[in-house]
Amino acid sequence: MLGIKRQLGVRSTIGAGMRVNGDCSFQDGLQIDGTVLGNVTAESGQPSVLVIGEAGRVEGAISADHVVIGGTVIGPVLAREALELQSKAQVQGDVRYKSLEMQQGAVIAGQLQPQMTPPPAEAMPAAPAAVVEPTLREPTLDPDRH
Repeated sequence: MLGIKRQLGVRSTIGAGMRVNGDCSFQDGLQIDGTVLGNVTAESGQPSVLVIGEAGRVEGAISADHVVIGGTVIGPVLAREALELQSKAQVQGDVRYKSLEMQQGAVIAGQLQPQMTPPPAEAMPAAPAAVVEPTLREPTLDPDRH
């Protein structure tokens, strides 16, 4: 996963000791070592990586292609491609992802929701419709029964 971080290039940083009040959007890559009180969203259309360092804290929803969490997130997480939870990660909120790497010690208080890619409709065979025909029985007269 760290190869993804190097490939995409983290170009913006919210440093330790810095506090942002409000929503943030970014392109390419963002490293958070400070605190963000608001949503953090990668702009769509380009690959993106969001890295929350061990001292980083986000109180809000986060959304990016690749998400690496080493610190604290209070809010829902959407990793459109991959999510890496490092050993000191603390997440309070539902987590959605395509692939997940979770180190021992990471904690999630919420639901894990893998995002499966459904097969194309033409690949799915149609289920045959069940046809139930009503049956009528003719009463039979049994000469031995009264």
